[in-house]
Amino acid sequence: MDDGNGPPGTRSAWRFGVPVVCVAAGLLLGVTHGVADGDEIRRSDAPRLVDLVREAQQSVDRLTAERDAMVGAVDNHHGGSPSADAALAVITRRVDELAVQADLTPMRGPGLVVTLNDAQRDAEGRFPRDASPDDLVVHQQDIQAVLNALWSAGAEGIQMQDQRIIGISAPRCVGNTLLLNGRTYSPPYVITAIGNPEAMQAALSASPMVTLYKRYAARFGLSYTEEPRDVELARYQQPVRMEYAQPIGPLGY
Repeated sequence: MDDGNGPPGTRSAWRFGVPVVCVAAGLLLGVTHGVADGDEIRRSDAPRLVDLVREAQQSVDRLTAERDAMVGAVDNHHGGSPSADAALAVITRRVDELAVQADLTPMRGPGLVVTLNDAQRDAEGRFPRDASPDDLVVHQQDIQAVLNALWSAGAEGIQMQDQRIIGISAPRCVGNTLLLNGRTYSPPYVITAIGNPEAMQAALSASPMVTLYKRYAARFGLSYTEEPRDVELARYQQPVRMEYAQPIGPLGY
């Protein structure tokens, strides 16, 4: 009997086919909507990126202006104006004057060279029989006596070996060598001073400690010489760390 709805196989095909077609159509619509939405998001981002670039440029311009203002202020403070240039010139001249007084510049002029040396063996290779080891070497007090005498005579500058002597210099004996500003030296010890040669020689002759050394030199073969001549002194090259000082005597001895 036929009810007008077609064969049973046809009804079954439509029953399952229609839902599949609907699901497929829904998926296509969803994908289409997602793609459209993505396009809309990307298009809407473009104005935002332009705004970010514009804000960044404004920030760079602002910071550049601040930097230029600071550079101008520094230039005005350190010589960017006539008044600052004049002040800097005064400070520079003062520094140069103090550098001379602090022995931080080389010197040249008339002076005196004093040389002390340990005793030497005689022709037979022997020292005096009654000499002790201490009698045969130059000691720290001998060097200090010479330095004190030269300063007291008005020496303008003094150098020992290759180093300039200043108020904080302290020659120290270490065994049979001398320690000065972290460096060690062996005899002969050469002390060079700029000043009045006659006044410095007179001060050396009047020094009791220098006179005692000369006696030891004559007795045990130590060496002592004085040579007036034009001399040149190196500048003091070590760091100057003294903050303040109070004089208590020649070189503080």
